[in-house]
Amino acid sequence: MIIYNVTVNIEDSVHEDWLVWIKVHIQKVLATGKFSEAKLSRVLVEEEMGGVTYSIQYRAKSREDLEAYYNNHADKLRQDGLMRFADKMLAFRTELEIIDEYTATFN
Repeated sequence: MIIYNVTVNIEDSVHEDWLVWIKVHIQKVLATGKFSEAKLSRVLVEEEMGGVTYSIQYRAKSREDLEAYYNNHADKLRQDGLMRFADKMLAFRTELEIIDEYTATFN
């Protein structure tokens, strides 16, 4: 399992518009069929540069699914966000490989 993580800092001036847009964008990314789920989280840090920071984590079943997303969908889906919020957001992406998962058990 691979987590494709996109961390975005969005300026306060467009924060509300971006939040509406990202929820639709996430559905479009999931509609590619390359991810099984997504989580939208607010990063709980105060950035020196200001704005609000979010993490969007998409789960891909395999490296091949992630590569297929990059090759067939990523550029087109990224363009919409760049056109709307280009100079108002800063994004970076990381890939994480899940090694093990654990759940808490209580007596």
